Amino acid sequence: MKRKTILSTVALTMAAVSLTACSSSGGKTESSTAAGGDTAAATTMTVAMITHQAPGDTFWDIIRKGAEAASKKDGVKLDYSNDPDATKQAQLVQAAIDKKVDGIAVTSPNTGALGDVIKKAVAAGIPVTMFNAGGPDAMGLGAIGYFGQGEKDAGIGAGQKAVKEGAKNIICVIQEQGQQQLEDRCAGVAEGGAGAKVERVYVNGRDDAAVTTTIQAKLTEDKTVDFVLTLGAQFALDAVKSVAAAGSSAKIGTFDTNKDLVAAVKDGKVAWAIDQQPYLQGYMAVDALWLYKTNGNTLGGGKAVPTGPSFIDSSNIAAVSGFAANGTR
Repeated sequence: MKRKTILSTVALTMAAVSLTACSSSGGKTESSTAAGGDTAAATTMTVAMITHQAPGDTFWDIIRKGAEAASKKDGVKLDYSNDPDATKQAQLVQAAIDKKVDGIAVTSPNTGALGDVIKKAVAAGIPVTMFNAGGPDAMGLGAIGYFGQGEKDAGIGAGQKAVKEGAKNIICVIQEQGQQQLEDRCAGVAEGGAGAKVERVYVNGRDDAAVTTTIQAKLTEDKTVDFVLTLGAQFALDAVKSVAAAGSSAKIGTFDTNKDLVAAVKDGKVAWAIDQQPYLQGYMAVDALWLYKTNGNTLGGGKAVPTGPSFIDSSNIAAVSGFAANGTR
């Protein structure tokens, strides 16, 4: 009976996620509260979601769709804010503490800058969930749960896949210096891609034109580069332009997805993407706080809850395309 009960609970949870995915509205790019609607539950609590989203990075639209779907289901007022500067992101967490919100969902790309203020929230009696970045430190900071992928492990998988497909000279493109999860990804690529040359290339991720130019220059300078691995969907699309402009035959792989990236995989312009299921990260970061506040529940048994990684390529792109059209993959 216990096994059946657990399986039934999982099935019901996944059904709820699926239903909210189909009905969620489009993500926004500025601070806002989650949209209501006739089917929204009565407001029960306020959750501040604070991320390191950079301007124009569409990956976070998927995160927000998941968060807004959970908020609508649970009757949560969602206050979203973001800043790619870790010091300024920490100030946003402090502002949420000062507002005495009921819960905080936060990413931590730089625990040195954010760790103390996260601990301060916990000490103030505000439950905290963490997601997307900061997994190795989350439980030690007092978070009740973490939802994301093991970044180095994902990088190892990416390096192995690239080498298996014939890569001998890989550039790993990092769009934001100082973010530990991005460095961990490239460290994993170097480990998994043993036998191939792996070089880190830093770009200005807040300027797509500059990203394209920098990658193009590298490909023009070193004609032996045969694989470009980016760490975000929009940068893979920049790399497509770079490869064409440089007259290179390098393949492209990436971490993360968005609607246009899924189309690029379908068209063969990008070989594959690593999906960490950002919709699920946003959804669970909010839903876990609601479960904790309303019923004292926690997930993961004191350990991070993995949402990835998994590969999206020609073998499964057809199944993913429909969800991408909804803006949820």
